[in-house]
Order: sequence, then structure tokens, then C-alpha cells
Amino acid sequence: MPRLPPLAAVRVFEAAARLENFSRAAEELAMTQAGVSYQIRLLEERLGAPLFVPAGRNRVLTPLGRRIAPRVSEAFAGLDAAFALARAEDDSVLTLTTSRTFATNFLSARLGGFQLAHPELAVRVDVSDQIADLATGEIDVAIRGVRRQPEGVTAHFVARQVFTPMASPQFLGAHPIRSLADLARVPRITPDDEWWELLLGNASDVTGGVRFDSQSLIGQAALAGHGVALLSPMMFSRELAEGRLVAPLPDFAYDPRTFWLCHAPHKHRLRKVRAFRDWLMAEVRAAVGDDPHRVLEPA
Repeated sequence: MPRLPPLAAVRVFEAAARLENFSRAAEELAMTQAGVSYQIRLLEERLGAPLFVPAGRNRVLTPLGRRIAPRVSEAFAGLDAAFALARAEDDSVLTLTTSRTFATNFLSARLGGFQLAHPELAVRVDVSDQIADLATGEIDVAIRGVRRQPEGVTAHFVARQVFTPMASPQFLGAHPIRSLADLARVPRITPDDEWWELLLGNASDVTGGVRFDSQSLIGQAALAGHGVALLSPMMFSRELAEGRLVAPLPDFAYDPRTFWLCHAPHKHRLRKVRAFRDWLMAEVRAAVGDDPHRVLEPA
């Protein structure tokens, strides 16, 4: 391993040698002049040779100090360039993680708008149902549906999850639904889903029906006319607005899980994180319209 002296002492030496003045070096490094002298003395003791000698009321570099000073400055310039590159890359790439359902049914159709508004940013989306460790710094933001506000991170409330029966116009033409009781007499997609029980109680018991394990697949089955599905109006706002899906009843059920936008506390000042947060909140507000189900109100 390299036998390097303490980096703090080397940094002080670089400033003092470049400025040729301990007082100016102290000002640049936000230190006292005594602190600068102490760090130089530590470095000289480590090297076993003086780097500065008194010259009147000032100090000047020794021949050894003059020989190594340019190389030390070059080394710090190289370090600064390396970290500048890292900062530039970090500033230009937003990495987010979210569940398959949120990515498919909400983000995928809208992220293009974020890119148009922020062409300087590249967006990388990690679609996973696994909870990411935001403290590592690899992921900038996460969008998750959880039962309680996440701890240990900065969390912004996004929306409550609500589900209401939806079906295609063609399906409803053949199977009119005017009340919750009608749902027991029509094909239901994923009828053993927990949300049906939240909406219907014991009346949700059923043995038949096609089953899927995600809202995106359930929604596609409903669009294809295979039955009535419990879907999130926020996730399928465009299909509802275009008339490809219809919500025949005003009844709905809240999921105990709530969507939160999370990031590590140290990233709260990053421009890219603030930009994505503001954009996401605006998109959610646009999707819920006048918010008939009060999904923008924390439970």
C-alpha cells in the first residue's frame, strides 16, 4: 500500500506552498494560522525533513519543498478533476426504483414528459418489488406502496391507493352492473384478490375466474373484455378518460398501503431529485382530477 502522509496535512502544505503564505492558506482553508503551522509541522515530522524555513516574518519553501510542491498541486488537481467528473455524471443521471405496477401503469406513459421538461437529465428506472437501500447512493429516489411512512429516509406522501370496479364498455354492454350485488353474477378478474374482500366483504367469495398477479395484467384483461376488475383510478386515468375502461359504480375500497416518494436525507438538495418530486406530484394531481376518492389526503 502507498505510504502516504496524512491527507489533511498534505492539503495544507499544497495551499501554503501555492500561496507562499501561511495566513492566506489559513484563510483559504478556513483554518487558523496556528492550525496551518501545526499541520505543516506534522508533515515535516512524518518526512523527517523541513519543508519551510523562516525568512524574516514569513516562511519560504526549502529546496525539498520546492521540488515536491508542483507534484502535490498536480495530484490535487487530478483529484479535483476526478470528483468533478463524478459530480457531473451524478448530476445528469436520475436513478429511480419502483414496483412493476407503478412503473407499468403510471410512469411508463408519462416519463417522456419529464424527459422533455428536463432534457439535461437521463432517467434510469429499476423495476423491482424489492426494497432498495437508499443509503448506498446508487438509487436516487424510490416510489413504494407501504403500510406506514418509511423511516430512516426522507419520505414525501404521494397518494393513497384506492380501487373501484372497472370494465370495458363491451363487457358492460353484455353484463350491466348497477350495484355491488351485480358483481356476484358477472365474471371477475382475479376474484380472490384481497381488494374484493375490502369492497364486498364475505360476498367476495368465489372459486372461478382468471387470476393475475399484477395490476398491469389485471388491467389488460379488463381492457380485453374478460371481466370486471378492481383497478386504481389513478393508474388507469387515461383509459377512463378515453372511454376504454368504465367505472360503473361509485363504490371503492382503500388499500392499507400508501404511495411514498423516498430518498436518502443527504439528497434533499439535489436539483434532479427536487425536479422529479415536483413533476411526479403534478402528474398525480392531474391524474386524480378533482380527487373524488380523496387519495391526496393522507389517511
